[in-house]
Amino acid sequence: MSAAVSANTGLIETEQHGLKAHSDGGDAYVPVQSRAERFTSTSVDDFEKVTGHELEWKLTPIARIASLIEGELDGSVPTLEFSDTSGVTATWVERTDARIGTAGAPEERASANAWSSFEKALAIDVSGEEPVEFVVSRDGTDSTPRAGHTVITAAPFSRGLVILTNSGDAQLTENVEIVVGDQAMLTVVTVQEWNDESNHLASHFARVGRDARLRHIVVSLGGGVVRVNPSIHLDSTGADASAFGLYFADAGQHLEQRVYVNHVAAQTKSRVKYKGALQGATARSVWVGDVLIGPHATATDSYEENRNLVLSEGPRADSIPNLEIETGDISGAGHASSTGRFDDEQLFYLQSRGIPEDEARRLVVRGFLAEIVAQIGSAELEAHLSAAIEAELSEAQGY
Repeated sequence: MSAAVSANTGLIETEQHGLKAHSDGGDAYVPVQSRAERFTSTSVDDFEKVTGHELEWKLTPIARIASLIEGELDGSVPTLEFSDTSGVTATWVERTDARIGTAGAPEERASANAWSSFEKALAIDVSGEEPVEFVVSRDGTDSTPRAGHTVITAAPFSRGLVILTNSGDAQLTENVEIVVGDQAMLTVVTVQEWNDESNHLASHFARVGRDARLRHIVVSLGGGVVRVNPSIHLDSTGADASAFGLYFADAGQHLEQRVYVNHVAAQTKSRVKYKGALQGATARSVWVGDVLIGPHATATDSYEENRNLVLSEGPRADSIPNLEIETGDISGAGHASSTGRFDDEQLFYLQSRGIPEDEARRLVVRGFLAEIVAQIGSAELEAHLSAAIEAELSEAQGY
């Protein structure tokens, strides 16, 4: 064994058989220890190039969406259709508008690329205290990679349902900010029914005020690669958030959701429930659920779950629930995940009552997904989605 005194520290460094003493300081890499410690920035230049080995990208087909992550984006104002709803206004605002950046900031390069590229943001303001429904429809554009930004603000005591529908052809990366004022009740629904060649990356950031309630619902049925990541922060006492998701992946589709719920304040509550069905040998879904209960979030009540129903040979569903608790004084917290085929007992029960096997399978799938559809609160959209799910099932062999 040999020893030497370091000129920098004055400490004795030892070597044995060619090995040096381990150092935890200096330039040693220290991994992120908490979900809350992830780097954030609104500038794409602050993020390293994506290789596909990063924690937030390793389950995503990077090659199919490289133009949205690394390429230049068209940030011009798109053509959208708005419903005429009393108590809700929608206007295009400059990047300097005070509402922009109030709900959160990007944690990854695609989100930052969109933030750096958009020219104007769509500002949706819900102010009425009577429940209202407001629909924004985007019927595709073209194959040009584009950036978008939307800010949804619910004034204190307001009530509203905001629906964002997407269809047609598009290559889009966007950010959606949601701010729920004190004692407001807001539901935000985003529906992806893109054509097969479309790719869509979306980061949603939400902040929920004192005794306010947010219901956030993601429905992904169409598109090539669709990745919608909600990040919900319960910053004020009594804040309540429910995050629901429904997806139906066919062959060639990659549908991904990464949900983050951050309990910051005391007496906050969250429920996360995502359900998906997969059919076709190359169908793929990814669900990652992160719940953080911070050191000041006492009396928190939280639960998250993801359920996947596999309808054929070959699909892959990744389901990763994570729960991080930094206080010992909570009301409850838990998570659950399951991926599997049909419940044989359910099928037997239906068949024993004279229902043919094919119809019994369809009933099970419809019932499995109907729980999420029923959370939306719009009879017209619920009927549309039920018909869309039926169309998906009609294309599957044996259904």
